[in-house]
Amino acid sequence: MPPTLSLILFFFFLFLNLSALTFSPVSALGFNWGTSASHPLSPFKVVQLLNSNNITKIKLLDPNPLVLQALSASTLQLTIAIPNPMLKLLNSSRKAAESWVHDNVTRYLSGGTGGVRIEYIAVGDEPFLLSYGDEYYPYVMGAVANIQAAITKVNLESRIKVVVPCSYDAFLSESGLPSKGHFRPELNKTMIQLLTFLTAHRSPFFASISPFLSFLQNKNISLDFALFKETARPHNDSHRTYKNSFELSYDTLVASLSKIGFSTVDIVVEQVGWPTDGADNANSSTAETFMKGLLDYLHSRSGSPLRPRRPPLETYILSLLDEDRRNISTGPFERHWGVFTFDGQAKYHLNFGQRTKNLVNAQNVEYLSPKWCVLNNNKDLSNASARALEACSVADCTALAPGASCSNIGWPGNISYAFNSYYQQNDQRPESCDFQGLALITTIDPSNNNCRFPVQIRTSNSQSLDASFLLKAIPLSAVFWLSQIVYLQ
Repeated sequence: MPPTLSLILFFFFLFLNLSALTFSPVSALGFNWGTSASHPLSPFKVVQLLNSNNITKIKLLDPNPLVLQALSASTLQLTIAIPNPMLKLLNSSRKAAESWVHDNVTRYLSGGTGGVRIEYIAVGDEPFLLSYGDEYYPYVMGAVANIQAAITKVNLESRIKVVVPCSYDAFLSESGLPSKGHFRPELNKTMIQLLTFLTAHRSPFFASISPFLSFLQNKNISLDFALFKETARPHNDSHRTYKNSFELSYDTLVASLSKIGFSTVDIVVEQVGWPTDGADNANSSTAETFMKGLLDYLHSRSGSPLRPRRPPLETYILSLLDEDRRNISTGPFERHWGVFTFDGQAKYHLNFGQRTKNLVNAQNVEYLSPKWCVLNNNKDLSNASARALEACSVADCTALAPGASCSNIGWPGNISYAFNSYYQQNDQRPESCDFQGLALITTIDPSNNNCRFPVQIRTSNSQSLDASFLLKAIPLSAVFWLSQIVYLQ
């Protein structure tokens, strides 16, 4: 080969390699999209948001018909989850499984002009979570078998895989050493059955990893270690060195799988993220540091010490949008996992492959009027805290939690925050800003510093927080906020 041609080829391939390192997006990256919101952003606007940011994979936490309709005209690849309360019925009834597949899968797969591109059906939403006890996991394998039979009956078994999302606390290592990882003893039998099924159908194992919760719950996990910082003190396990919490947890899972005979199964990280409010170190700046570290780690494709050069098959970020109705039994931060706010506005700068360093916000969002509900300081305020606690038992007051964005506004600012949250979630109806005469409506924004008093978005799907909702839907929240009365002192 002539020297000149050799030189040209050398620089050509060098350019290709440098281009790949510089411009190629993280492969197989998706988002969890939950709809536990009092005022959900229009599904069609969310699909536009996803497309604008070049996001191609979505894990849908609830098979909402409006969301599935919006997805039908898109090219997004979808994982659709079955809610945990349905597992008992699906375990006992193949007919119920067939009905579920018809209602949530086949009716949206119409050809011709497109249809929803469903890759996975997730049986349950982390049914092995420790706090659930044995409420759901005994029904998992029966539900899996019946859902698999249902998709086989309609000839979809080659297109759609059936999986089960495994919670971060289903596997553990008491010593903190990944090599000592194992599944919780009560789950071993079910895990062996599940992995046998997954292997037979060449399906991956879905599991969540939570560096944030590991940091909160484990004094040996430093913040720097959780955030992928190079200054973090590494953790050693024999001759293996761990530089961040993500790969430490990942290899704890790998070891757990190996212990029951499934060392080679592919892994999908179905949830990983960092919240931006509701706790200490839950803020946009820290979340941005974590997400950049995570994306750099995934992009390197270096894998982990137990699986070198074999990173997760896919990774799903928790989550796309904040959800003000998400269960907060784990903590107030649960409502603030979104990379975008509830109204689709980016919380920080990040490149998910959208060819720009800035995320693209949702466009043309319609808001309610610029009005807020606040405490009337000219009234007798002796019962104000009690009224605020009633508001927080149904509305979203998680920004008032210790360490959260509004935790330092003090009394009576926190009372106004509670009143306004209730007022906004009730679509600014005048009667929802009364509180026995203690509140008034203002057009002056009471937000200050980092504490934002939100104005809700206009939507036809909003759910007012009336007395019937309080009695039927939110005992957990009521108990939580009554136990946290100190927030409003």
